[in-house]
Amino acid sequence: MLDLKFIRENKDLIKESIKNRGEKIDIDELLRLDEARRKLLVETETLKAERNKANDEITAIMKAKKNPKDIICEMKVVSQKIADFDKKVDEIDKKIAKFIYIIPNIPDKSVPLGGPESNKIVRSWGKTPAFDFNPRNHIELAELLGIISFGAASKITGSNFVLYIGMGARLERALINFMLDLHTKKHGYTEVFPPFLVNRRSMIGTGQLPKLEEDMYRLKDDDLFLIPTAEVPVTNIHANEVLDEESLPVYYTAYTACFRREAGSYGKDTKGLIRVHQFDKVELVKFVKPQDSFDELEKLLNNAEEVLQLLNLPYRVTLLATGDISFAAAKCYDIELYAPGTDVYLEVSSCSNFTDFQARRANIRYRQKDSKKITFVHTLNGSGVALARLVVTILENYQNKDGSVNVPKALAPYMDGIEVIK
Repeated sequence: MLDLKFIRENKDLIKESIKNRGEKIDIDELLRLDEARRKLLVETETLKAERNKANDEITAIMKAKKNPKDIICEMKVVSQKIADFDKKVDEIDKKIAKFIYIIPNIPDKSVPLGGPESNKIVRSWGKTPAFDFNPRNHIELAELLGIISFGAASKITGSNFVLYIGMGARLERALINFMLDLHTKKHGYTEVFPPFLVNRRSMIGTGQLPKLEEDMYRLKDDDLFLIPTAEVPVTNIHANEVLDEESLPVYYTAYTACFRREAGSYGKDTKGLIRVHQFDKVELVKFVKPQDSFDELEKLLNNAEEVLQLLNLPYRVTLLATGDISFAAAKCYDIELYAPGTDVYLEVSSCSNFTDFQARRANIRYRQKDSKKITFVHTLNGSGVALARLVVTILENYQNKDGSVNVPKALAPYMDGIEVIK
């Protein structure tokens, strides 16, 4: 979240940021509430000082063996006023909090202005395959090979869920282990395996709540949520903590299942694996010093890209515009894989720098070595990378004319040497 003092001192910047994001938030109303709150606090402090002075007078009167009845009656009135003012401040605090938690992060100056049409392709990698046949899409390939059953998953749970079978399940597991090994052994991340359920405080900390609650799965009898991404539990590992500067940067990677209702997306890319309610993902999360965060974002992006390079899959990197970046992000790159059978680019990773936005919400700070000053860290995260779209692109890019699918060479150690899925 943004600091209220910062909003007060930079209201034009905040208004411009909200406009560029395509949001509508009444910042003037927030500032009116803030001004009213500060006036009440001044009046309250004045009354408390008057009450403290009166308490000393009452003590002196009683020592003099006199009756302080009149001044006690006056202080009862003052105490009631203080209680009334405290109640009003509390009511205003709640209104301010509602504003603070829905104001998005400020996009970095390097982020293009505009909506999705203004997203900028930064680079492309790899060559799209040239087939001497009409390529099948992943749904056709999965059914032909018998490695995924959408019908069985629908029977078990409902639409837009997936059941991997045999070599489909094996491929999923191989990809997860391949990515975790790469990030831990080469890129320096520490692996964690977090809970798949988190509390409301954690969801607020990373910015999913209150804005995106309709997209989340919530337990009926407990105020707990199935995680939409490992970003939520992993970022909150250090909630309400003060880290030492020497420990930074901290890198974590985690495999989790991810759960998203995808409310409002009905009818949009809902066939097959492209938009499902449960999918697997390997996540990358960083806690870094503020001056390093944008360099760390580029490193994070490179770590995610290497997954796709080793799998030899064609992709492009897109810098998202102000109207397309996520609520909490200051800057975000999307990595999109090309799927020839579907003839589309599919996002498999979003790599974001949140600056101190999440750290303020989750109260994650660090102590500077020399000055001993305590300030907020910067947090980053990115998919390293997400399935099931990764499976879509492997099936469609590595397919053969007979419907079999070659296994990427980098996965050979994880597939017991199996080279072709038949």
